[in-house]
Amino acid sequence: MKDFPAKIDLHMHTVISDGTDRPEEILEKVKTEGIGFFSVTDHDALKGGAEILNKRQADDPSFITGVEFSCRDEKGKYHILGYHYDLEGEAINALIKRGHGYRLAKTRGRVQLLGEMFGFYFPEEEVEALLSLDNPGKPHIGNLMVKYGFAESKEQAIKEFINKTRIKTTYIRPEEAIEGILKSGGIPVLAHPSFGDGEQLILGEEMEERLRKLMEYGLEGLEAFYSGFTPKLSGELLSYADKYDLLVTAGSDYHGSNKLVRLGDTGLENTKDGPKGLLRFLERCL
Repeated sequence: MKDFPAKIDLHMHTVISDGTDRPEEILEKVKTEGIGFFSVTDHDALKGGAEILNKRQADDPSFITGVEFSCRDEKGKYHILGYHYDLEGEAINALIKRGHGYRLAKTRGRVQLLGEMFGFYFPEEEVEALLSLDNPGKPHIGNLMVKYGFAESKEQAIKEFINKTRIKTTYIRPEEAIEGILKSGGIPVLAHPSFGDGEQLILGEEMEERLRKLMEYGLEGLEAFYSGFTPKLSGELLSYADKYDLLVTAGSDYHGSNKLVRLGDTGLENTKDGPKGLLRFLERCL
């Protein structure tokens, strides 16, 4: 590929899930940051990407559809990214519908437990407004707690209260996410592999075993560049990408003010040339 984009960010979130920027704001910030190729990967939602496609002009940065599914099986949790799929794909839209239903049930359960465990009760109309959001989650509940004086900040609300509301949750299985993405013409990629579901550190044999299992389901790539990854972590993932002929992506996991992550912070700036797995990914998409 001759024209490798100077800056890439393939993992970011909007208000459609748990980010704080509207899709049109993301588009403007991407342009300001000089990002040449990007994707929006909202949790269990395609709407943000569809809005950007409708607003994007011919001379704007290159964009591909994206999504992120929270998955789980008997061995653990996984975040599966899907890229370059058909927005009208029946299989991926069925997954979105299921994932949204699971998220609503989880949010409703957390709100109920906040009342039972801590005596935090909200007006019914506030709960209904919460559940009417595209993808309600911890930040939205945290903001509601601050509004009613149950916590001083969203961060305190999540750490001291919301995270203690343990409820039985139904997840999409990783093989289901991968299958749905593939059937809709997309590319399934394992998000932040070394960090697992965000609270782990997965290395060596455990990582390789995980990758081999997901490849049996049809996994095609891994996010080897990610905010928070050291060059050593990225290097290990690139070695697996070479060994198993996997595609490579790079993402910041930007959430606006909900996370201390800068848009475009992927670690790619520490590399001289585009890794071949990333070049192959771009060739598939552009």
